[in-house]
Amino acid sequence: MPNMDHEFFMREALKEADKAAQWGEVPIGAVVVKGGNVIARGHNMRETWKDPTAHAEIVALREASRILGGWRLSGCRLYVTLEPCPMCAGALILARIDEIIYGAAEPKFGAAGSIVNLFAVDRFNHQPQLTSGILEEECGMILKEFFRERRNK
Repeated sequence: MPNMDHEFFMREALKEADKAAQWGEVPIGAVVVKGGNVIARGHNMRETWKDPTAHAEIVALREASRILGGWRLSGCRLYVTLEPCPMCAGALILARIDEIIYGAAEPKFGAAGSIVNLFAVDRFNHQPQLTSGILEEECGMILKEFFRERRNK
């Protein structure tokens, strides 16, 4: 897939991250793409929903599953502004997502290469393709600005 397409869909994920920030949530956004179209969107809702599993990826996966009428999301790609954590990586593997594309690395909890790469474990029955660093600077900057503002309050 040309990098321009990756950038287009990552910008859609960044729009979701902006929505999370408006809710006072850590600004992470995700979109699920199938057949060249965004079919589901999600952003962090952990604080709002009081739910530790309400990460952007999980919210988007739940919406995609509802729209497609099943939990197997073969033929789909997920774009997320921050490298998935172990919980989200596991959910993406279980959902049979074809490809995960992320922006910024997550040095504290990253499960797509920063700490561990769960997507490369060949003992799992599914290994999605992984692409990293798409709009990395923009994806990282929205987080840095959010935490800078939070510290200044």
